[in-house]
Amino acid sequence: MKILFFGDIVARPGRESIAKVLPRLIKHYNPDITIANAENSAHGKGVTENSLQEMLASGIDFFTSGNHVWKKEGIKLLQNKSTPLIRPANYPEDVVGRGYEIINIRTQKIAVINLIGRIFFHNQYDCPFRKADEILALIARERCNAVLVDFHSEATSEARALGFYLDGKISALVGTHTHVQTADEQLLSNKTAYITDVGMCGVKDSVLGRNKEEVIESFFKQDSVSSDWDNDWKECIIQGVFIETGKNGKAKKIERISEIVKNE
Repeated sequence: MKILFFGDIVARPGRESIAKVLPRLIKHYNPDITIANAENSAHGKGVTENSLQEMLASGIDFFTSGNHVWKKEGIKLLQNKSTPLIRPANYPEDVVGRGYEIINIRTQKIAVINLIGRIFFHNQYDCPFRKADEILALIARERCNAVLVDFHSEATSEARALGFYLDGKISALVGTHTHVQTADEQLLSNKTAYITDVGMCGVKDSVLGRNKEEVIESFFKQDSVSSDWDNDWKECIIQGVFIETGKNGKAKKIERISEIVKNE
């Protein structure tokens, strides 16, 4: 199975820039499925029906998320089981939405699991290690051809630890949330593809997609400063990974993607 996965798509610049390059990337990689993290797609925080539809039209098939998914129209979208959007599975059981999905792709199946880390977050999420084991046990009977985990985490140590813990149990663990791409893509010893953070799709000269001057001002003032995530843009960066798995669900390849897109 061939999988394209893109990091957090940030606001209108992220949506517009990925729409510019995705047809070419899909032609080049010929993926079976294209997945992206959508939690920041609507004005920097949250997701809306319009932002989701725009990204679907650009060629993305399915969406993971994180702690910002509840903003904007996220709760409403997660209530609809037909929406191709999941939230971290290790939220409490009675929280709206689902934490994993099994997707049929012709004669194959891929399980996409969303988890969130616990280090440096304010909320007390359930253990992602135990939740991963719980979900893997539940889906074992499905005989999926590939299993991909989006781990939405702050701490590199937590992501690395979960990657090693799940090595050989899943096809790939891709990190999201920090919006900064790491250069540690690798096949772990038991053939799980791994990267600590795939990065983001958003304005290149920014702080995590946000106007850099506004962020600098907020550090000086130690106060909330208004932010416009949807400024006109000149250059965006598109970041993600291409993963290829074999018939046994083991990863054969992981390739890091990082491209500059000009608004011409």
